[in-house]
Amino acid sequence: MASVLVVEDDQFVRSALIRHLTDAAHTVRSVGTALEALREVAHFRFDVVILDLGLPDLDGSEALKMLRGITDVPVIIATARDDETEIVRLLNAGADDYLTKPFSVEHLSARMAAVLRRSRAAGGDGPPETVLRVGGLSVDPLRRQAELDGVRLDLTRREFDLLAFLAARPGVVVPRKELLAEVWQQSYGDDQTIDVHLSWLRRKLGETAAQPRYLHTLRGVGVKLEPPGGGLSL
Repeated sequence: MASVLVVEDDQFVRSALIRHLTDAAHTVRSVGTALEALREVAHFRFDVVILDLGLPDLDGSEALKMLRGITDVPVIIATARDDETEIVRLLNAGADDYLTKPFSVEHLSARMAAVLRRSRAAGGDGPPETVLRVGGLSVDPLRRQAELDGVRLDLTRREFDLLAFLAARPGVVVPRKELLAEVWQQSYGDDQTIDVHLSWLRRKLGETAAQPRYLHTLRGVGVKLEPPGGGLSL
């Protein structure tokens, strides 16, 4: 089971989350402000943080930025805001997933399970993986580092996972449904989530959708990563 930090100022919602998570055998700590959340994360190890946006001291989006400055713990945003632009911005800022209030405990459990599977797979104790090389791009899954032409890429957790998944299948068109299942650990979802992360990844690779170098989108089919010119490097 997981160690969970609930960051929620609404006492009723907070109590309900604590009760549900405890009944599911998780270890739960809870706070009602962003600054308390930062102190908790600095002193305790958590497997996942459930973060409300409407906090009394700092907006949750600012709290997310501060959390990302000190920890790589998976963060699930719990929010009453359903503005798509805001949700996309939060995902780009480092959130691992989001839930729009009100949500069922079953929905929360499913999202938590998916996030935890991804996190534990990334931090597993399996044998070292070889560095993946595609043209001038190198991806080291073990150290979670990527370079382009010898220059280190500053990638978010999700951007790295997406790049590594595609780099392990150079030249292969990966369906969007497979990306959602393997990278996001979701059986369903919005294609815009993939599009947004591809857009940010392209920017960091120095390319655009109109002028791709490594990332190629086949409309209605999927995405592939291959080196400029289409030949694989050895």
